[in-house]
Amino acid sequence: MSGIKTLTKHQIELMRQSGEVMKGIFVGLRDFIKAGITTKDIDTWCHNFMLAHDCKPSCLGYMGYPAAVCTSVNDVVVHGIPSDDVVLQEGDIVSVDICVNYKGIHTDACRTYAVGKISPEAQKLIDVTKQSFFEAIKGLKAGKTTGDIGAAVQSYVEANGFSVVRDMQGHGIGTHIHEDPGIPNFGKAGSGVKLRENMAICIEPMVNMGSYHIKIDRDGWTCRTRDGKWAAHYENTMLVTKSGVELMTLEDDENE
Repeated sequence: MSGIKTLTKHQIELMRQSGEVMKGIFVGLRDFIKAGITTKDIDTWCHNFMLAHDCKPSCLGYMGYPAAVCTSVNDVVVHGIPSDDVVLQEGDIVSVDICVNYKGIHTDACRTYAVGKISPEAQKLIDVTKQSFFEAIKGLKAGKTTGDIGAAVQSYVEANGFSVVRDMQGHGIGTHIHEDPGIPNFGKAGSGVKLRENMAICIEPMVNMGSYHIKIDRDGWTCRTRDGKWAAHYENTMLVTKSGVELMTLEDDENE
C-alpha cells in the first residue's frame, strides 16, 4: 500500500483539465478516422491537438516509445506504433490509446473506432468491451477492491463469448502514467488492493474475439492476439470518491 498515492485538490483540478483535452480528442477522432488515412495521420492529429491545448503527449519518449499515441488495428491488442505504412481499410477497427500530460498530471484513455462499415461480430466486440468497463464501475467507490473490478469485467466479457487479456492491466495514475495499484481485468471479487478516496485509477478492458493469449512483435511494443483474431480496448481515467467515481475522460455523450 505504501506505493499507492492520492491526489491533492490542485492535482485533481489539473487532472480534470487534462481530461477535458482528452474528451476533445476523442470527439474529433470520430470524424477524422476513415478509410484511406494512415495510423501516422492519427498520431499527428492527436499530437497537434494536445499542443494546441497546452498539453503534451505523455507517451512520446516513455520508455523509448516513438509516438504520441498508440494505434492498434484489428488483431493488435495494444501499443501499436503509428506508421505511414499502415493505411486504414473499410471494415477495420482501430484502438487509439492516449495519454495527456497537463502541467505534470496525466490522464490515460482509449476508444476503439470502426472504420466505415464493420462486421456485426466486430461491432459486438467493441460494444462488449465498452460495456464491460461500465459493468466494472457499477457501485465502485472507496473501500471496494481491484478484484471487484477484474471480476466484473471478466464475468461480463466471458458471458458474451469473448476473452479478457491476462498479461496487460489497468493501473493507478497521477504524476506518472503508470502507478500502483495494478488493476487486472480478471479475478475474484473482494480480492486485491482496497481503493481509497482521491486515488486516480485507469480501468481498461482489453478483449479478444478468440483466446486471451498474446504475443509481442519484434519492435518490442506491438502486442497482438496469438491466434490472429481481433481485439478491442476501452479505457478511462477516474477519481475514486467516497460515494462513487468521477470519470475524468468520458465524453458527455459517451455513456452506456
